[in-house]
Amino acid sequence: MKIEVYSPTIRRKEMDAVLTAMVEEKIGPGERNRLLIQTAKEHLKFDFSLALRSPAVALHLALKALKAQSGQDSNKAVVISALSPRYYLQVLEELQLTPIYCDVTQDFPCMNREGIENTIAKKPSDLEIIAIVLHHTLGYIPDSASIIEIGIPVIEDISQSYKAVCYGVFCILGLEERDALTAGGGALLFAMNRKDGMLLRNYTGIADEYCLPDINAALAIVQFKEMQRNLERRKEIAHVYKQSSLRTRHKNFIVRNYGEASGDEEGNYYSFSLVLETGLKDVIAYAKRKDIILENAFERSIAGLGPCKDCPISNSLALRTVLFPMYPRLSSKDVESVSRLITTPP
Repeated sequence: MKIEVYSPTIRRKEMDAVLTAMVEEKIGPGERNRLLIQTAKEHLKFDFSLALRSPAVALHLALKALKAQSGQDSNKAVVISALSPRYYLQVLEELQLTPIYCDVTQDFPCMNREGIENTIAKKPSDLEIIAIVLHHTLGYIPDSASIIEIGIPVIEDISQSYKAVCYGVFCILGLEERDALTAGGGALLFAMNRKDGMLLRNYTGIADEYCLPDINAALAIVQFKEMQRNLERRKEIAHVYKQSSLRTRHKNFIVRNYGEASGDEEGNYYSFSLVLETGLKDVIAYAKRKDIILENAFERSIAGLGPCKDCPISNSLALRTVLFPMYPRLSSKDVESVSRLITTPP
C-alpha cells in the first residue's frame, strides 16, 4: 500500500460530528459556525473572527479592509513571498492590487525583515504598499514581531503553523484539506486586538454564501480539540526524520526561534522537507518505486508557476525542495519506511 505525501487526520470523532450535523439537517452557516469561532478563540486568544468558506475569501476581505483604510487612490501594492500559495495572485488581481515579490534565504523559506526592506526600497515610486502578507511556509515561523516594525500592516497566514503567536493586523488560518487543521475547506480570519477587530466587524453582515457551513464547522471544532494530540504525534515523527536527515547530504531548512512566536523551539511540525543536491524528479521516482509518494514542496506556490522576477533563491528552492509524508495517521511501520528513504535518496 502506498504511503501518500498528504492525508487529513480524520478520525471517528470528526466523522461523528459531521454525521450529527447531517442528521440534524443543519449543514448551512449557523450555530456550529459560531461555536467554531468560540472554540478557536479559546485556543488562539483573538479578539474577533469570521469563519469563512475559503482562505481566498479571507484574504480578499482582509485586503479589502486595508485597501479601504488606505484611501481609494490607485496604484496600490502588496508585498508577498514568491513561495506563497498561488491563489494570492487571483485575490490581488480581483482587488486591482499589484504584487511585489520578495525573495527568501537559502536556509529559511519565509520572508525576513531585511529582505522585505530591500524589496520595498526597490519598488516603483508610484506604488503605495498597503500590506505585507506573511505566509508561514511549510510550518516555519517568520519573525513577525520584527517585520511589523517596518510600519506597514501585516496579514499573517498561519494555515501551516496554527500554534504560532500572531502579531499581524489580521491572521488567516486556512482549514483546507492540506492545512494543519482541516474542515474540508474554509478559513478563519481573525484579529488579535479590539482595534483591528473593529475593521473585521464591518463584515459581520456578509451573505451566508461567504460563511463557513455548519457541516464543515462541525469537523473543524473536533480538529481544534484534537490539536494537541496531533501535534505531539507530528513532533514524534519529525524527530525520527530529523535524525535520519543528518545522514544525508541534502539540506534541511533551519528553524528560527523567535521566542513565544514559535510556540516550540523546533517549530510546528507541519511538514518535513529536504532541499536536494540532486534532481527532484529522480528522487520522486526513486521513492515511488518504494511505494512512498513524495512531492515538490512548492508545486502549488507562485514560484511553482514559473520563475519569479527578482527572486532567484525562491526559484531555485521551487525546483529542488521535496516534501516527505508527515502526518499523525502514519503508522510506526510507515514512519520507519519514510525514515529509511530519507537516508538513501539519489
